[in-house]
Amino acid sequence: MTRRLPDFEAWAIFAKVAECGSFSGAARELGLANPTVSKAIGRLEAQLGLALLARTSRRLSLTEAGRGALERASRILREGEALEDEAADQAHVPRGRVRISAPLSFGTAFLGGILPDFLAAYPEITLEFALSDRRVDLVAEGFDVALRIAALDDSSLLARSLCKVRILLVGAPAYFAGRGHPTHPRELQHHDALAYSGSAQRGVWRFRHPLFGEETVEPPVRLWSDNADLLNPVLVDGQGIALQPEFLVWRELRDGQLEIGMPDWSAPALGLHLVMPPNPLRPQRVQLLIDYLAKALAHPPWDSQLKGKPPAKFRA
Repeated sequence: MTRRLPDFEAWAIFAKVAECGSFSGAARELGLANPTVSKAIGRLEAQLGLALLARTSRRLSLTEAGRGALERASRILREGEALEDEAADQAHVPRGRVRISAPLSFGTAFLGGILPDFLAAYPEITLEFALSDRRVDLVAEGFDVALRIAALDDSSLLARSLCKVRILLVGAPAYFAGRGHPTHPRELQHHDALAYSGSAQRGVWRFRHPLFGEETVEPPVRLWSDNADLLNPVLVDGQGIALQPEFLVWRELRDGQLEIGMPDWSAPALGLHLVMPPNPLRPQRVQLLIDYLAKALAHPPWDSQLKGKPPAKFRA
């Protein structure tokens, strides 16, 4: 028996409805009438004999079958967009929306400074940033790319490493003058810690020494925050010490407001990565942004500061 061609359009519409959270939002994004979107979903559900979406007067949510189908449906949508972009005349101006997830502190500190050049070069591309320390599901939530500062887990996602991010034990000179410089992680039990509560192992600080190996400590914490930016003014005021990513404290280190507290011991470094859905076909607008971010963030200003070089052009 000849198999019927899959309803690719309906699957793409389903992916857009899941991304937008509503029929009307998907209709606006796709330039379709609301009844067209509703009929496409109804057509799929009739063919499958299963409900993909649970509808109430106030809320639209995925059923178990819908959740199981979403990743592949999103792939159909993204690959269709990418194929159309690839097939289009390259002389056409790149246009459309790109959705990006990025860490909150990193995004507010640096991304705004590098985006004007991209926006000026591609006036028809719209960027939508979601700044949060939450690890989003790129496929299910409809993101084109994410910036992540982490030791990446194995996954089906594609990743492009940009640079390393050192994690530094820092405090104000006045703090160390009064409390002394620790020389071993065990001494941190007698210091006041300011801690980021969003780390994978809350309150656990790990260090490594080239001769003495690894040490783990849980120092007493005077201040917790789920946003590491909040800790900097308290650090500069001399109220404690903290493990901070270098991109948040390089200026204070340069200006002498903070100093490294235990230079012979290092905390595990993290990497700055561009993470993308597994589909190798991407719309031109997405690839342009990926290449731009990779170039702009390959040599960030804290890296130049570390190596004693003048910072590259980087508005921040």
